[in-house]
Amino acid sequence: MADKQVWILTITCPDTVGIVAAVSGFLSQHDCFITEAAQYGDPLSSRFFMRIVFGSGAMTPAKPEFEKLFTAIAQRFQMIWKLHDANRKPRVVILVSKFGHCLNDLLHRYHTGSLAVEIPAVISNHPEMRSIVEWHGIPYHYLAVDKHDKADQEARVMEAIARADSDLVVLARYMQILSADMCRQLQGKAINIHHSFLPSFKGAKPYHQAHARGVKIIGATAHYVTPDLDEGPIIEQGVERVDHTHTPEDLVAIGRDIENVVLARAVRWHTEQRVLLNGSKTVVFR
Repeated sequence: MADKQVWILTITCPDTVGIVAAVSGFLSQHDCFITEAAQYGDPLSSRFFMRIVFGSGAMTPAKPEFEKLFTAIAQRFQMIWKLHDANRKPRVVILVSKFGHCLNDLLHRYHTGSLAVEIPAVISNHPEMRSIVEWHGIPYHYLAVDKHDKADQEARVMEAIARADSDLVVLARYMQILSADMCRQLQGKAINIHHSFLPSFKGAKPYHQAHARGVKIIGATAHYVTPDLDEGPIIEQGVERVDHTHTPEDLVAIGRDIENVVLARAVRWHTEQRVLLNGSKTVVFR
């Protein structure tokens, strides 16, 4: 590995004695300097989760050799693991429809460098967001949905995602239900922002449903996409207190602000390899 190269090692395995000692000892033995480390043992699933950030030294082997050597420890502890290049910006494709607040927020964070990603493409089933996207120098793919042949549009969306060589797909208020097949293809690599505090008020106009029920807290949920609509593993949620003086339109405005923040956090944590799946839940090393 080259000097000053930074790596992120993520690990999931059955919880047992000696994992931290084995991993940290291996890194020390191979001239790696740990700058950040977090671990969690889930007492309910008996699973262990770990994220380590480290820099390579003069004696650290090249990545292929490093991975080959680490395989012995991985097999010993039955690890699901991956070594990520921290210097490489993940490629994020954004899907959007007519509501542009989450898209605009992500583009601003990308433009200012506060979100360390590349955005090779934005895909939409409507033309409205083209000007703002192309202002940022990002290709805009307008792929309209034919209600008589939605599968064709999905196929074209997946082709555009593949051509962009994306690491993550973000549904930034993309108002289309993905097919089960598309969800399976994007498993663990697609994040949706749901404009409600799941699992309540699903479906159309959740803020109006919440207003009709006189709720005192509204929120938004960022979760991984699965074939089960709005039931994927939750990454982040946010809430805001409201009262009887707020109209449905007030709730929509407040909710959009929450959606921006919640989605941005989820995207950043995912692209920094801070989110590990734990069955139907997630472990997030913030």
